[in-house]
Amino acid sequence: MCEAWLVLASLALEAVIGYPAALHARVPHPVVWAGRSIDALERAWNVPKYSPGARRVLGGMAILLVTGVAIAVGSVLEHFSGRGVWGGAIVVVIAGTTGLAQHSLYTHVNDVLTALRAGDLPAARERVGMIVGRDTQRLDEAGVSAAALESLAESFNDGIVAPACWFVVGGLPGLFAYKVLNTADSLIGHKEERWRAFGWAAARADDLANLLPARLAGLLLVIAGRGGLSVLFRDAAKHASPNAGWPEAAMAGALGTRLGGPTMYDGVLHERPVFGSGREPAVDDVVRGLRIYVVACGLLWLIVAAVGLSCQR
Repeated sequence: MCEAWLVLASLALEAVIGYPAALHARVPHPVVWAGRSIDALERAWNVPKYSPGARRVLGGMAILLVTGVAIAVGSVLEHFSGRGVWGGAIVVVIAGTTGLAQHSLYTHVNDVLTALRAGDLPAARERVGMIVGRDTQRLDEAGVSAAALESLAESFNDGIVAPACWFVVGGLPGLFAYKVLNTADSLIGHKEERWRAFGWAAARADDLANLLPARLAGLLLVIAGRGGLSVLFRDAAKHASPNAGWPEAAMAGALGTRLGGPTMYDGVLHERPVFGSGREPAVDDVVRGLRIYVVACGLLWLIVAAVGLSCQR
């Protein structure tokens, strides 16, 4: 069976069920396992007794080790599932859902929207704080809306487009490897002094893994929103990351709003690039953003289906 059809089935199944909370309470999500492994290696190897150069090497070794385990697990699952048999295909499809995040991303952003619509700003701040790293305690309605939309846009790539692409290209090993790299980047791929050397390999590997998917994600959001292409090409390169600016600029352009800009992280003001030149986002823009997100996910499904059809010829 063509890998693309299994990816499409995983996308459809994950969109419906996600990773059930009851299951997560008993069996933590695989990303949690990867995160714990990376954290343990960071605490053991990222210590002052090693020089910055040595820590950079050790950080690279940590990424290779955890990524290698992920690839091995994916390979074992594919080998013993016997993908040519329907029962084996089901195993791959179910395992594939663990690397996708359509359901959870929609749920988290919709929870923020529900609080905003109810006029419960404290609850909206708390809920958006679950999906962003910035300080949320003093955000106003526009600030919460912007944070939710920025997370929705960036996570559309990191949680859906990129893992789906690597799933199509490399099967479960490719999917699991991407999730490890993305998790490592979020944990240690920072520029602060503690992580600068040790997390260098994680940041560079994640940049490379997202190079093409992030651009696809931006284009899908622009198409789904029926506008914003000029903003996408004008503002995407403003971001310090070679990839994160693409989906964020696309969302800003599609909505005709302004995203990004200065914000607080751990009590420190960080200057960030501004995407778009429109007004500040409002609650209605979160509604529109979720609609664009759903349509963009549907467009991704169509692309995966087209790949499946092409491999049958």
